[in-house]
Amino acid sequence: MLEKEFKLVSDYKPQGDQPQAIEKLTQGVIDGKKHQTLLGVTGSGKTFTMANVIKNVQKPTLIIAHNKTLAAQLYSEFKEFFPENCVEYFVSYYDYYQPEAYIPITDTYIEKDSAINDEIDKLRHSATAALFERRDVIIVASVSCIYGLGDPEDYTTLMLSLRVGMTYDRDRIIEKLVDIQYTRNEIDFKRGTFRVRGDVLEIFPASSSGEVVRVEFFGDEIDKLCMIDHLTGEITGITNHVAVFPASHYTTTQGKMEKAIVSIKKEMAQQVQKFKEENKLIEAQRIEQRTSYDLEMLRQTGFCSGIENYSRHISGREPGSSPYTLIDYFPEDFLLIIDESHVTIPQIGAMYKGDRARKDSLVTYGFRLPSAYDNRPLQFHEYESKVNQAVYVSATP
Repeated sequence: MLEKEFKLVSDYKPQGDQPQAIEKLTQGVIDGKKHQTLLGVTGSGKTFTMANVIKNVQKPTLIIAHNKTLAAQLYSEFKEFFPENCVEYFVSYYDYYQPEAYIPITDTYIEKDSAINDEIDKLRHSATAALFERRDVIIVASVSCIYGLGDPEDYTTLMLSLRVGMTYDRDRIIEKLVDIQYTRNEIDFKRGTFRVRGDVLEIFPASSSGEVVRVEFFGDEIDKLCMIDHLTGEITGITNHVAVFPASHYTTTQGKMEKAIVSIKKEMAQQVQKFKEENKLIEAQRIEQRTSYDLEMLRQTGFCSGIENYSRHISGREPGSSPYTLIDYFPEDFLLIIDESHVTIPQIGAMYKGDRARKDSLVTYGFRLPSAYDNRPLQFHEYESKVNQAVYVSATP
C-alpha cells in the first residue's frame, strides 16, 4: 500500500478563530475523542478548517454530505486543497431510479427501473479501489454511502494482480476477468470490458477514465505492461504492476456463489411452504417462479437482475446482520466528517425506515424473499458502531 502524506496546497492561512479550532480538533482526534463538533456561520471557512485537520492527523477520511450537489462542491474544494493526494467522489450512480414496489390496493407491481450514470459509477469504483492501494485518501460521499455494498474481502480477494515477468496463461487471465464481471467486446470497447488480439490483451478497468491496460505476452509470460489511451491507442505509460479490481461491487468467489445458491433455494422452499400453509397459492407460485429464474441466472452467469436482494446469502451473513457499506472499505483508524450535520444525521436515521416500509409489501405478496430485507441501509445504531472518530460540521447551533 502506498504511504504518502496529505499535503495541503493553499494561498490562504488560518485566520480569526480558525487556528484555535484546528488545534483543538486535531488534538481531540489525537487524544482519541470519538465525537467532536465544529460550529461556524456560513462563510467562516469550515471546509478550510477541516482540510487543515486532515493534513494534521494524516488519516484516510470519509466526508458525508446530505445531497449530491453539496458533495460535488466539497469534492471540488478538497481536490483544490489536496492536488497531490487522492480525493474521490462516491454518490448514488442513478440519474433516474424507480425502486421495485407493489401496491396491493390496486394490484400494481412496479418493476425496478433506473438509468445509471456511467461517469459516477466509474468514480465509485475508483473510490473503493483507492482505499486498497493507498492511505492518503479522502472520499466525499452522500448519505447513500450507508447503503449495502458488496463484501470488501471478496473485492480484494478477486482483484487481478499482474506483474511483468509473471507466468500466467492468457486464457486463465481471460477466465478470471469473466469471473469478476468483465465482458469481452472487440467493437464497443468501454469500461468493464476487455479485448484480445493474438498475444495482446487489453483491459478497460471499471475505475478508469480513459486509460486502458495493455498486457503483452511472450508465450505464457507477461512480457510488457502498458497504459494506453482508449481512443488513440497511444502509450501513456509503462508499468511493472497493475491491479484490476472487479467490475461490480457484488462480485463474489465461486465457492461463495455455490453456497449462496443452495441457501437461496432453501429459503425459497421455506417461503413457498409458508404461503401454501396460509393458502396463498398465487404468492407461492410467484415467489417460486421469480426466484427460480434468478437462481438459473446466478448459476449460468454469476449475476442476475436485482442481485443486491441476495447480498446476505452471497456474503454469507446471518439474517438481520448489518450489511457491508463503504465504511467497511476504510481502514479501522479512519476519520469521519459529517457536513451540515443538522440535516445529514436525521437522513442517516430515516433511510432504513423508508426502505423497510417499501419492502414489506414485496415480501408479503411473494415478489421477494425475506432476505431482501437485509439489502438495506444501516440502522442508526449500526452506523454509530462503525464510526471510529467523527467531526460534525454545522452552521446551526
